[in-house]
Amino acid sequence: MSLSKPMLGLALGGTLGLLDGLTGFFEPSLAPVMGSVIIFSMLKGLVSGVLIGYVSQKADSMLVGVLAGIAIAALLSFLVILRAGMALFWDIMLPGMLLGLIVGFCTQKFGQDVGAAGSHH
Repeated sequence: MSLSKPMLGLALGGTLGLLDGLTGFFEPSLAPVMGSVIIFSMLKGLVSGVLIGYVSQKADSMLVGVLAGIAIAALLSFLVILRAGMALFWDIMLPGMLLGLIVGFCTQKFGQDVGAAGSHH
């Protein structure tokens, strides 16, 4: 079974976002808002993943895929930080950028190009 780059990004981003959200259980102060942490982490991962996959589909370059992944995930993470508070900057930004790096790499390495007549994969 092969997935298009956007679909692989969606699946991988959602999975990694969910795992990122679940790490909130290690921070007792988040207990009252864990539902929101998990939902928004997964949502951020899903949106990041599909956007990264789309960029990877358009630019068949590992460097572009990875850098776009980091940038897209960092931007979406920053939007979450604006809501959650700057005190959580690195707690949100670092896992978000790691997700972007992983999804950017994987969509370029393992995702399938679809509808590209001149594809060279």
